[in-house]
Amino acid sequence: MTGTGRGADAALAEGTMQTVARRNPHTVAARPARLPTQLRPADRPGPGEPGEPWTDDPYAHALRTGRGPLYLRRLSPPARPDGAGGDGELLPLDIERWCVAPDPADTGVLRRCTGPVLDIGCGPGRLVAALAARGVRALGVDVSPAAVAGTRQRGGAAVRRSVFDRLPGEGRWGTVLLMDGNVGIGGDPAALLVRLRAVVAPGGRLLAEAAPHDVDERLTVRVEDAHGRHGRPFPWARLGTTALLHAADAAGWVLTGRWTAGGRPFVELHRPRPGHDGEHPAATGRPELP
Repeated sequence: MTGTGRGADAALAEGTMQTVARRNPHTVAARPARLPTQLRPADRPGPGEPGEPWTDDPYAHALRTGRGPLYLRRLSPPARPDGAGGDGELLPLDIERWCVAPDPADTGVLRRCTGPVLDIGCGPGRLVAALAARGVRALGVDVSPAAVAGTRQRGGAAVRRSVFDRLPGEGRWGTVLLMDGNVGIGGDPAALLVRLRAVVAPGGRLLAEAAPHDVDERLTVRVEDAHGRHGRPFPWARLGTTALLHAADAAGWVLTGRWTAGGRPFVELHRPRPGHDGEHPAATGRPELP
């Protein structure tokens, strides 16, 4: 993706790749999976349309101020009138939580991270900055210039990039994070999970947050604020733990942990090393963290 700060992003990405390579001199970066065109970032908007999702819409303003309310408006399929699924037309975005320091649920995830760490859809960078403060090498990836700027202001490293573009250090990341509903990126969780399996190193892990309800939805949504200002429609998805685990299994991930903290469900998945694809999750013997 091209956009503001691309030259600085390229330099930062190159430095990150060199550092990861020095730590893992015997690994080779994997090539990104070829994905259907509709999963790539949206085309340029036509006349009269709002700008790119998460970029020229109320999301950027909310990140700069650290305040909502902000929502995803469900455009299709429409919300059911009986409220089935627990949601209406507006799906709240937890902007205030994203713009402050990690809460106890976040901290439980960070304790499981083995560096280097790649945070997909890092937002304003609370997790990347917290990892950096702990001395763990981490990089955030986000399509929003405001998110990348916020991450850097907090002391974290970030690049403006789509997860479906070439990423720094592909195939060499120890941990990939998929938090705050980001399993919905692209509207096709199966394709996203296949893509991330190529990004993490063999034996590396994916820490993902599921929706708090038993849901499995493919949606068209747009970002909207309380005054009706909104951005451009884009594909999204929502998966509860059961649906997420089904998609992860189909993509070749191995479940090694699941827990709930602060009402938020999480799973820990591993990319098997060559020759261990049939390993049962219990064979790892890893204890659960509280």
